[in-house]
Amino acid sequence: MNKHDTTKRARDKRTEAVHGGTRRSQYGEVSEALFLTQGFVYDTAEAAEARFLGAGPDEFIYARYGNPTVAMFEDRIAALEGAEDAFATASGMAAVNGALVSMLRAGDHVVSARALFGSCLYILEEVLTRYGVEVTFVDGADLDQWRDAIRPDTKAVFFESMSNPVLELVDIEAVAKLAHAQGATVVVDNVFSTPTWSRAIEQGADLVVYSATKHIDGQGRCLGGVILGTREHIRGVVEPYMKHTGGSLSPFNAWVMLKGLETLDLRVRAQTACAKAIAEALEGHDAIARVIHPGLPSHPQHDLAMRQLGAGGTMLALDLKGGKPAAFAFLNALQIAVISNNLGDAKTIVTHPATTTHQRLKPEVRATLGIGDGVVRISAGLEAPEDLIADFLQALDAV
Repeated sequence: MNKHDTTKRARDKRTEAVHGGTRRSQYGEVSEALFLTQGFVYDTAEAAEARFLGAGPDEFIYARYGNPTVAMFEDRIAALEGAEDAFATASGMAAVNGALVSMLRAGDHVVSARALFGSCLYILEEVLTRYGVEVTFVDGADLDQWRDAIRPDTKAVFFESMSNPVLELVDIEAVAKLAHAQGATVVVDNVFSTPTWSRAIEQGADLVVYSATKHIDGQGRCLGGVILGTREHIRGVVEPYMKHTGGSLSPFNAWVMLKGLETLDLRVRAQTACAKAIAEALEGHDAIARVIHPGLPSHPQHDLAMRQLGAGGTMLALDLKGGKPAAFAFLNALQIAVISNNLGDAKTIVTHPATTTHQRLKPEVRATLGIGDGVVRISAGLEAPEDLIADFLQALDAV
């Protein structure tokens, strides 16, 4: 046997991101084929009946149920994340909704971190409770609150591994141990952590959710999401709910996400280095009350970030001393970074959460979460860090 045989060893994430899940047609194409079809043809009526009774590997029925291009994306990101299986969804919020609603019913109890994206809060506060699910919110960084809130009848716990927008981390391993002791399923929204830095499943997550719209696409083109977990849960619990409620990913968007995965590792590593360089350059500036970035030693959870991720990630936040007027003056003076509400893009994006992504929250709730009127969220892109630092410094002059 060839001692260097690559079929006998575990592949690195970067290799899986390029080759994982590839299916080639009879034409032997290099780039993954785009199967832009909503249905499939059967040779006989008997074959159609057999397919509906039980589709085999690489047998498809309808694009809402599955598609070869979508399956390639699911297999590739599952290999990248270290999960057994994945189900691709129409958006990140379809993934969050699908992961939670597919396994919950009236009378179930959920414990969730309080620091969440506004649409995630809507699902927990409005959708789940509307159908009789009890939800308890805790401070995600406080293990004692998790310990007190998780009960024998708790069905699931949910949190963002790194919160949007103030970059508070939850200790996945510690919370997972508390949840599993009571038989609860651990659902982690992992968008800010990215597949590049994440080891969430290894650390105890049962389900990992991504908005593929962010770093996975990485170039502001398409919506998409994905739920990752065990094959039994994905195919037995998630898939029946998603395929009957219509939240599946389109083949074209899956093809775009496949191409995004090929460069994900390179992009995220460059964006992470850029975010840290910006954070270090701006920390201590007179106009800024604090610079928030898990890669800085000043971040209160810096040690956890290094242990859980090994890096500070692609995001940072600035808390400007002058509140909303200062934040708006800063945004309006930018010359390179763009104002938008997306993140994980090749372009550096700056957001004012209090008036956009988190505007539906009451002011007192935003204050509790640390989302003041002076907080500005920055998603580092692929521009030269030196140019971005210069842009931010000149914009701070306007403040």
